[in-house]
Amino acid sequence: MTDSTLGKIDREFFETHVRPRLGADRGDVRLGPTPGVDFGLLDVGGRAVAVATDPVSILPPLGFERAGRFALDVVLADVAVSGLPPSHLAVSFSLPPEMTDDEFASVWEGMHAEARDLGVSVVTGHTARYEGCSFPWVGGATALAVGDAGDVIRPDGARPGDDLLVTNGPAVETTGLLTTLFPDGVDLDPDTLRTAQARLDEASCVRDAVLAAASGPVTAMHDATEGGLHGAFVEMATGAGVRFEVERDRVPIRPGVEATCAALDVDPWTATASGSLVLTVAPDGTEAVLSALEARGTAAARVGRVADGDGVSVDGERIEAPSVDAAWAAYSRLST
Repeated sequence: MTDSTLGKIDREFFETHVRPRLGADRGDVRLGPTPGVDFGLLDVGGRAVAVATDPVSILPPLGFERAGRFALDVVLADVAVSGLPPSHLAVSFSLPPEMTDDEFASVWEGMHAEARDLGVSVVTGHTARYEGCSFPWVGGATALAVGDAGDVIRPDGARPGDDLLVTNGPAVETTGLLTTLFPDGVDLDPDTLRTAQARLDEASCVRDAVLAAASGPVTAMHDATEGGLHGAFVEMATGAGVRFEVERDRVPIRPGVEATCAALDVDPWTATASGSLVLTVAPDGTEAVLSALEARGTAAARVGRVADGDGVSVDGERIEAPSVDAAWAAYSRLST
C-alpha cells in the first residue's frame, strides 16, 4: 500500500462506488452523503437532526483517558460544524484482545467526562474484543445534533461577499500528535518540543464551532482534517460554487508548528489540522465571531473573502485539493 491509497477515498471513488448505491430514497433526508460535507441532515417531525459517523481512534501513548477524550472530540466535530450543539452518541468498540479492562475503563472515563461536559448523551452501542483488531482503529461512532432547522449551518453555504475566517491555523493536530507520539523522532530542542506537544490540546473544534454559530451570521463551517487547510478551502469553495481568495500571511500559525513541520519535511498547509475551523461569515458579523473566539482563547483571524467564480486562490495563485495528506508519510516513517 502506498501513501496515496491511505486516508479518505477520493471524489472519483465516491462517485463511482458510493453515490449510486445509497439505499432507499426517503423524503426525510435533507442532505445525504456528499464529498467534503461533514454531516448528513434529517428532518424528523420538523426538527433538524445532523448525523455523522467516524472511526474511533485510540492512541495508547497519549494515556488512555486522554486518548478517549481526543477520540470523542474528533467524532463530535463533524456534527458541531452544523451549528447545532452535539447531543447524542452511539459508539461501537471492536477492541484488541490485549486491551485490559482497566485500560478500557480509562478510555471510557475520558469519553464520558467529555460527553457530560458537552451535554452529549450516549444512547446505544456495542463493546467486544475480537481477534485481528488493533490500535489505533478500535471501532466507530455516530454523533447526532438535534435542533431547529433554521439554525443549521450547511458546509456549502458560503456566499460571495462573505468574509473567510480561520481558527488555529495549519497543522495543529499534525504538530501536537506527532511530537507527542514520537518525541524522540522529531529533531527539536526540548523547549520547542514541549511547545509543539501543547498543540494537541487545541486539536478540538467542538466548542469553537458551537460558540461561533451562536455569535454571528456564520454561513458555512468546516473542520480542516485530512488535506489540511488547503483541502478544507477547496472542499468548501467547490461545494458552494464560489471562489475563495486567501491571504496566507493573515492565517494564524500556532507556536511550534513551523519548526515541527520543517523538522519532519511536512507541508503544513496540506497536513491534517483537526481543531482548526474554516468559516465564512456575513461581514456584519465578523467582529462578533472573532471577539467571541478570542475571548475563549482561540486564535482566529479574517484571512480572505468569498467571491464570484470558482476554486481557491492563495496570494493570487490557484491551488488544488491535495491528493494525499502530507502527514501520512511522516507518520509512516516515525511509526516503523
